[in-house]
Amino acid sequence: MNPLNDPVIFYLRAMLGARIHALRTEDRSRGASALEWAIISGILVIIALAVYATIRGRVQKAQTDINKDTPAF
Repeated sequence: MNPLNDPVIFYLRAMLGARIHALRTEDRSRGASALEWAIISGILVIIALAVYATIRGRVQKAQTDINKDTPAF
């Protein structure tokens, strides 16, 4: 499975794209501010992806542990 097709990643990319589009259509004199917002948004997306990857890894590990401990019927 391609990790970029994950619904969370798809949502985050859409939100980032919407924010960038909104920033690009604003007044040109606010260009520096738009760039700052784009950088901040990118950093927040990276943090969100790191949190998502950590939680997903822990959940998958817990699932594996549960499957190992459950007797087969």
